[in-house]
Amino acid sequence: MAAPNPYSKYLKEIKRGGTTYKYYHLPSLSKYYCVLPYSVRILLESAVRNCDGVQICESDVKNLLAWETTHKDSCELTFKPARVLLQDFTGVPAVVDFAAMRDAVNELGGDPLKVNPICPSDLVIDHSVQVDVTRTPDAAQKNQDIEFERNKERFTFLKWGARAFTNMLIVPPGSGICHQVNLEYLARVVFSDGGVLYPDSVVGTDSHTTMINGLGVLGWGVGGIEAEAVMLGQAITMLVPQVVGYKIVGKLDQYATSTDVVLTITKHLRQVGVVGKFVEFFGPGVAELSIADRATVSNMCPEYGATVGFFPIDKAGLDYLRQTNRDEEKVQLVEDYLRAVGLYRDFSNQDQDPVYSEVVTLNLANVQSSVSGPKRPHDRVSVVDMPSDFQQCLTNKVGLLMCRISRERQRTWDRTTHFLCWCRTLCVLNATRVMLRSPLKSRSWVHDKKTASRSTALCSGVIPSWKHRQASHWGRPLGTLSLVSAGAVVLIGLGVCAGWTADGKVVYLRDIWPTRREVQVVEKQYVIPAMFKEVYSRIEEGSTSWRALQAPDSALYPWDPSSTYIKRPPFFEGMTRELPSIKSIENAYVLLNLGDSVTTDHISPAGSIARNSPAARYLAQKGLTPREFNSYGSRRGNDAVMVRGTFANIRLVNKFIGQAGPKTIHVPSGEVLDVYDAAERYAKENAPLIALVGKDYGSGSSRDWAAKGPYLLGIRAVIAESFERIHRSNLVGMGIIPLQYLPGQSAESLGLTGKERYTINIPSDCRPLQEIQVQVDSGMTFPVILRFDTEVDLTYFRHGGILNYMIRSMLG
Repeated sequence: MAAPNPYSKYLKEIKRGGTTYKYYHLPSLSKYYCVLPYSVRILLESAVRNCDGVQICESDVKNLLAWETTHKDSCELTFKPARVLLQDFTGVPAVVDFAAMRDAVNELGGDPLKVNPICPSDLVIDHSVQVDVTRTPDAAQKNQDIEFERNKERFTFLKWGARAFTNMLIVPPGSGICHQVNLEYLARVVFSDGGVLYPDSVVGTDSHTTMINGLGVLGWGVGGIEAEAVMLGQAITMLVPQVVGYKIVGKLDQYATSTDVVLTITKHLRQVGVVGKFVEFFGPGVAELSIADRATVSNMCPEYGATVGFFPIDKAGLDYLRQTNRDEEKVQLVEDYLRAVGLYRDFSNQDQDPVYSEVVTLNLANVQSSVSGPKRPHDRVSVVDMPSDFQQCLTNKVGLLMCRISRERQRTWDRTTHFLCWCRTLCVLNATRVMLRSPLKSRSWVHDKKTASRSTALCSGVIPSWKHRQASHWGRPLGTLSLVSAGAVVLIGLGVCAGWTADGKVVYLRDIWPTRREVQVVEKQYVIPAMFKEVYSRIEEGSTSWRALQAPDSALYPWDPSSTYIKRPPFFEGMTRELPSIKSIENAYVLLNLGDSVTTDHISPAGSIARNSPAARYLAQKGLTPREFNSYGSRRGNDAVMVRGTFANIRLVNKFIGQAGPKTIHVPSGEVLDVYDAAERYAKENAPLIALVGKDYGSGSSRDWAAKGPYLLGIRAVIAESFERIHRSNLVGMGIIPLQYLPGQSAESLGLTGKERYTINIPSDCRPLQEIQVQVDSGMTFPVILRFDTEVDLTYFRHGGILNYMIRSMLG
């Protein structure tokens, strides 16, 4: 039972606009508060405010106040974020799970209306638009109309969710990508709940949720399953973080971009080694970076491996709130609160610099213009080195351009008549500044608009407004600048370069590249608060198509058996009120034997559904044609499709097979089968399954189906050399046991082929990070670490997963 908050004595008041607010005066807690990293202060505030003796204890507060010591000791911490952010690919399965939980609670005799987000949750439907129509001025609108019809079932279901669940905002399609909407509209910076002020913080179902740290909002990506637990009021269990202080000094060259800065910082931090750590930026050079610049740096956290890349809020942050049409009274309240609790930052004041685990420094004057990608954005090549790198790319198997050129495929393209049709999704995070450079460049270099066909999905709903304002100013639209798709160039194996005037003179990038000052002037002139007011005042209404959708108005969702998009998942079938006993795994077969760096996309691809795949066969049996298959990402609400798509990536390399492909061996018979078909056969034989994997299992973007899919295939344990942080948590959340070889050991070093049978004895009184034994039918035994890292992990496992635990909690 929750106890009274022992820190209530630290409550103080702020008055603003005739209203009195309360807040916890953190500086009064300890003299050591003023030396804590700003990101740790936010964790501390949450612990103080939520201290109930059950989920959050006084020990959490004390461990954070003693951060200088505890961050070195792998000390455990529980944290309650202020809100949850979902995008539709991960949001649909979350709402499906909530709907299924309502059914389960109802069937077990409970009140289904108890199943609601407790923590404020925002779901942004930011689907990507497929290109069906090209070469017409209204191509973009037509493609959006087709996309809406294609995804009508999903959108109808989400509209039901918007009505059925309280404390959940669902932003209709066409508003922009979730991270940009989060930055421009959803971010509170400071929350007010029941008259109590506290810092905004967020966990999101996308690894790039970290972008919001650029605005002083602490946030990072978690698995979809863990996010659902937070939505239901559960705290996140984590270790007291190490915080690397990243000091920025100097001034940036006028031709350098935020992309140049982020690539430099990313490469530097990868060299420093910040995996699993917080990075906090400080120093006078931070003031040189706009909020868009900072957000871009924070967005790259997954590429340099940090949990967050945090920028405390300063005057630039407050100005950004005003620019994006936040209420002035609210902005003043934000400033009052942040100053009162020591969370407002003056980067030029060294007296405000906290103590960090370690400090590294970047001089902005050393940042050079560079290029990167497209497949590995954390790699970079300086522009001055591009000529030699480009030449090397022509013959290297893998280079920055990721293309191979054979002599017979080299060709010269007529620069006036032959351009490739291109499709571009503007998922750039500092969208305004990146796009503002386009008209500035095109003033000096514009081709005939007939040479390119365009369909653009914009990251921010504000972009069309200032795009129109720019067009009226310069006399011609952005669309007159012809671009060639790098993806298409790579696909057909071309090595390309461009840049000549009509009379044959070479055009260099320096001739057309705008300075940062030019961009800042244009941004101030054309990106104005009125645009944000116009767009976001109607954001919840959605388009005409969205408003016309007829969604059910019931508390329980009326599942349609004929739907191929939305299906009630089987996770809670056979569930009882009573806690099940812990069962060991006996004589399990290995479904897959995988190597290093198996990503969530290998495990649960989000792309197109191959026509010869089990998922395609299932959809064909439902009467769908290949044109109607859509993608795995769009069908995340249907477990029958998703389980058939698990390990269906054509680039998956299974050691049983020896070549890329979504195949495995049914060990008893030796037959080579699709992974799903093999798992189905094992299920008929009542044979439990495990997987053997290498290092960094589950790296890449967080995907709940990368854990749900293996669970439905029958995999009950994964033995790995190491796990990606979010994916390990997702496995636990689905009741799959994560096991890790001892340091230096692997399947190869132990002589495991994967064709053995494995017995894993799980003690009924197992402890976090306990060493247990795995028995092989060959007679050998080897030790592994039980990667239940916390007592909370064990609690979820005993219940069969996070959602099962929450259902039993609601049943009392």
